[in-house]
Amino acid sequence: MSKRKKTKHPFPCFSLWQQFKRKIYRTFAIFVLIFLSSVLLFRFVPIPISAYMLQQKIGNLLAGNLSTPIHYQWIRFEQMNQSIQLAVIASEDQRFASHYGFDWEAIKAALQHNKNGKRIRGGSTISQQTAKNLYLWHGQSWLRKAIEMPTTLVLETLWSKKRILEVYLNIAEFGPNIFGVEAASQHYFNKSAKQLNYAEAALLAAVLPNPIIFHVDKPSAYVKKRQQHIQRQMHLLGKQYLNQLNEG
Repeated sequence: MSKRKKTKHPFPCFSLWQQFKRKIYRTFAIFVLIFLSSVLLFRFVPIPISAYMLQQKIGNLLAGNLSTPIHYQWIRFEQMNQSIQLAVIASEDQRFASHYGFDWEAIKAALQHNKNGKRIRGGSTISQQTAKNLYLWHGQSWLRKAIEMPTTLVLETLWSKKRILEVYLNIAEFGPNIFGVEAASQHYFNKSAKQLNYAEAALLAAVLPNPIIFHVDKPSAYVKKRQQHIQRQMHLLGKQYLNQLNEG
């Protein structure tokens, strides 16, 4: 019985390209599967470390700061005072409970403001910031923004609003190497996040646009002005907003 001879592809370059495409598709499918699995897992379990924390750790190592620790402590939503929950919503994303990951009105207003204003304003929602901090890297690039959009939609689809806010408050940066409201409360006020009052919560929220430039322990006149504005917005929103969020 004669062996069947293998026929060579008339266009070997085309065959190699097909194999390469299959590998790319397979790699992408595996990546998506791992990502979706992690989103489902993090819907229930505490976040051990975020992509941005990892970025900071690597940055510290490359800079030779081997002894610089990351201050991070996960706490449950119920262990946070409602003042800090309300403060970040009042400061960062007042339509958080009603939008589906993107606040197009805020984005449009930010673009208009940035054309004329000296101080750059962002239009990112809490959902977008959670996606960025948890899975992506910091820095301005169209690639990151392009990945951020579907990542945000996945979080909005698979997580509740309460869970998104809980994760955001746990992984947001409040100062150099200080992540989450519990670590920030302990560091700046020597108390737990459960004991924060309105003024302290508003001050923490006031530095969130850029916690490297703005400081909780040495607030500038601008930060103090933001703090007062946030407190006024907190009183306007009221705890009824948080009750609506918990029910949604």
